[in-house]
Amino acid sequence: MTQARKPVGAGAVLGWLALSAVAPGAAHLRMGWRRTGLVLLGGYLAGLVALLAVALLNDGLVGALTRNSWLTAITVGSAVLGLVWFALVVHSFVVLQPGGLSQAGQILTGTLAGLLAVVVVLPFAFAAQTVWTSRQTLNDIFDTPVAGPSAQASVRPEDPWAGRERVNILLLGGDADDHRAGVRTDSMNVASVDARTGATVLFSLPRNLEDVRFRPGTPMAEHFPNGFRLPPDPGGGRSDLLNSVWEYADAHPEIFGGRQRQGPKVLVDTIGYTLGLKIDWYALVNMWGFARLIDAIGGVRLHVEQDVVFGRYNEGLVKAGTRRLKGADAMWYARSRTFSDDFTRMRRQRCVIGALLEQADPATVLTRFHQVALATKELIRTDIPRDMLEHLVPLALKVKNAEVTSVQFVPPLINTGYPDWDRIREITKEAIRDSRTPRARAATAAPSPTATSPTSAPTTTRKATATATPGATPSGTKSPKPKGAARGLTEGCGAA
Repeated sequence: MTQARKPVGAGAVLGWLALSAVAPGAAHLRMGWRRTGLVLLGGYLAGLVALLAVALLNDGLVGALTRNSWLTAITVGSAVLGLVWFALVVHSFVVLQPGGLSQAGQILTGTLAGLLAVVVVLPFAFAAQTVWTSRQTLNDIFDTPVAGPSAQASVRPEDPWAGRERVNILLLGGDADDHRAGVRTDSMNVASVDARTGATVLFSLPRNLEDVRFRPGTPMAEHFPNGFRLPPDPGGGRSDLLNSVWEYADAHPEIFGGRQRQGPKVLVDTIGYTLGLKIDWYALVNMWGFARLIDAIGGVRLHVEQDVVFGRYNEGLVKAGTRRLKGADAMWYARSRTFSDDFTRMRRQRCVIGALLEQADPATVLTRFHQVALATKELIRTDIPRDMLEHLVPLALKVKNAEVTSVQFVPPLINTGYPDWDRIREITKEAIRDSRTPRARAATAAPSPTATSPTSAPTTTRKATATATPGATPSGTKSPKPKGAARGLTEGCGAA
C-alpha cells in the first residue's frame, strides 16, 4: 500500500481541492491514495467519453431527450450526481489532511471547502430543476394518448410518419383572454414540411375569407350547404369569416349531435379541405400569451416602419423606429388594424414571430427558463400526441436549416370576398411540388417579375403569383444567404 504523503499547506490544500472538483481523484493521487484516485479519475473520464459517444453517434438524441423516461432519468441522475460531487469534495478535503494546518489555516480552508462543496452542487440542482420543469411543461402542453394497443401502434420508431412524404401542421394565433368569450383565430398558417429534407411551405390564410366551404358530408356542410353565411352583426360586422369557424362550432354543439368543443376539429378539417391537404395536427398560440413569452425573454427587438395606433379610442401608439419592445407593445404592433388592413397586419405578425425565433437564443432561454416555461404553458394549445414530440424535434431542426417559402392567399392573388377555391388548391399543389426541387426551381425561375403591388393585377408567372405579398418583398424566392425558418418569416420586415 502506498504511504500517505506529507501534509500540504493551506494554499496547496485549496488548490488541490479546486482541482478535485473538476477532476475527481486528483487530491487522492496527491496524498498517495493511488488506487482510489485512479478509480475516481478513470470513472470520471470514462463517463465523459461515454456521454460524448452518445451525443455523436445517436442521431435521434435531441428527440429522445423529450421522452418522459429520459427526462425523469436525467432529473434523478442530476440530483444523485450532485450529492456524489458534494461527497467527493468533502472527502478530498479530508484526504488532504487539513488538521495539520494552523488554527487560522483550518478555519480558512474549512470555510472555503464548505463553500466549494455547495457551489459544485448548484449546477446539478439547476439541471435537475430545469429538466423537471421541462417535463412538466411538455406534459401540460402536449396531448397524451390513452394507453392501449391503438395508441401504441400509432407511432412506429422506424417510420414515425407512416410513409407520408409531408407533415402538415396548422399554426393558429387566437385572441382568447379573460375578457373575451370563445376563440377567434385571427392568424392561420399551415406549415407543410417535407419529412425527409425539412423544406417547408408556409401557407397563410387571411382571417376575412368569406363563404367558407366545408368538407361535403360533415355536419357543418349540411348546416351551411352554400358556404358559411350568417346575418350581419348588429354593428354591421360579420361573424361568418374564416376566423370565426372555431368559435361558431364551439358555440353550437347542437349541429354535432350535442358533442362539445368541436371547434378545433372543424377548423382543422375546413382549412385542410380549403387547401386540399390533410392536416395532421394543430397548435394554437394565444396571442396575449405571446406577450408574456416576449416579456419572459426580456422583450424583442423590432423595426416599426411607421407609427402603429391602437385602442378603442386610438389612445395607444407604438412609435416608428428600431428598438426593443415589451410584450404588450409587440402584440399591439402585430394585431392593430387601426388605419391599416388585415394583410398588413398579417405581415407584421410574421415579423414578430420571425424576430422572436431569431432572438430567443439558447442562452437567453436558459437564463430565463422558468419564466419562459410558465409563459409557454399559457401560450400553446395543441393536439400533437406527446409521443410524437421526439420525432417532431429532429424535423424542426431540419426546418431551421432548410428552405422556407411563403404563400399568402391575399389580394390580388385571391379575392377574400369571393374566393376561388379551386385556384387556392391549385396554388397549394404547385407550391408543394416546387418545394421538392428548390435548386431546379431557382435555376429556371424568371429573373424579372417578382411580386405585385396591392393594386396591380396578379402576374401570370407561377413564381410571382404564389408569392404575392402586399407590402413585403417576395418570400417565395430563395434568399442569397438563407437563415432557415426565421429568415422566411422576416422577409420584408426591415432592418432590426
